[in-house]
Amino acid sequence: MTTAVAPARTGQVLADLLPASRVRDVALVMGGAALTGLAAQIAVPVPGSPVPVTGQTFAALLVGTSLGARRGVAALAVYAMAGLAGVPWFANGTSGISVSFGYILGMILASAAVGALARRGADRSMLRTAGAMLLGEAVIYAVGVPYLAYAADMSLSAAIAAGLTPFLIGDAVKAALAMGLLPTAWKLLKR
Repeated sequence: MTTAVAPARTGQVLADLLPASRVRDVALVMGGAALTGLAAQIAVPVPGSPVPVTGQTFAALLVGTSLGARRGVAALAVYAMAGLAGVPWFANGTSGISVSFGYILGMILASAAVGALARRGADRSMLRTAGAMLLGEAVIYAVGVPYLAYAADMSLSAAIAAGLTPFLIGDAVKAALAMGLLPTAWKLLKR
């Protein structure tokens, strides 16, 4: 017996192509949280910044895009709450609130934004995927940088210099990876 995958329609995200059930949704949410925690362990220190370059933002945006806004937000909320409860899966195996916690809050909001855009087909072409990813990154920074300024007692310009500027090239690379990954996944699933 085989299970046929329904053809993709606008209004669907990649996760919707799996057979629907509550068990599926819980597994996807927990898997999205775990993926983000695992990707956060890819951390490279940035000289002069308390915030490292991580794979965490890339994972968070992929989770939001692939799962959709509702499940993406749930996955990132589980990730944040577990880290606050002591699970050492924030960057560099840390947990709790730090000066970079605002970026995690921003990831929750960004997963909602990119998930909503994915439901409108933003993950099906290279250009639209790049736009969705860059918007998601902008949401993360819109929360993370002011939080960094407040928590680290920095001026906003110092927080921009330490928590935004050094990451722009990496974010462009992450957007380029997503540009290839997500539309390719849709093309493979259409076959």
